[in-house]
Amino acid sequence: MTTIRCEADLAAGLSLLLTRDPRLSPIAELCRPLPLRLSAPGFAGLASIIVSQMVSRASADAIWRRMTAVLGNRPLAEDYLALGPELIGTFGLSRGKAQALEAAAKADLGGPFRLDELTDMPAEAAIAALTGLKGVGPWTAEVYLMFCGGHPDIFPVGDVALRISVGDVFFAGERPAPELVAELAEAWAPVRSVAARLFWAHYARITGRTALPR
Repeated sequence: MTTIRCEADLAAGLSLLLTRDPRLSPIAELCRPLPLRLSAPGFAGLASIIVSQMVSRASADAIWRRMTAVLGNRPLAEDYLALGPELIGTFGLSRGKAQALEAAAKADLGGPFRLDELTDMPAEAAIAALTGLKGVGPWTAEVYLMFCGGHPDIFPVGDVALRISVGDVFFAGERPAPELVAELAEAWAPVRSVAARLFWAHYARITGRTALPR
């Protein structure tokens, strides 16, 4: 599997995942169907994920509604850069997120890379390029590649909901450190992105809260 593009790709990836680690079969039975949640690559996709950083889904949704009321449902980099600071200030963005959105928009328009082109690069190189942007960390880069690029083998170990979910399954409810989750996730290659979707679905089932980025 080179990319996840559709429900059939996700189903094939889940079948491979359960072959690699049959311990996940009971969880998969309870969590079907897994969320595909693909968006088109580009500024709008990355901007939506940046808005999701370090806040609840409800807060992210509220900020996104304010942004799209001004910029439309799929904001363009040039339109965001044309906004004045006073209007941007009404969106509810932290200073760091506003800086990250500006950096992403400038990169998409002026290089050294376009955001839609990153999804065709190997994951490590694409993550390195994205995290070179001010305010964009590993979680944002990984989630962008998963949900806008269809990369099949990424597990965002810094995601708190994923760590809680993995802890519920494997560590008697204790939240494992990111390093331990990364070590455990090696068994789920080459479809770690499918495993991440499974554990996000498990988190939603046990907590009643959606933790998927918006």
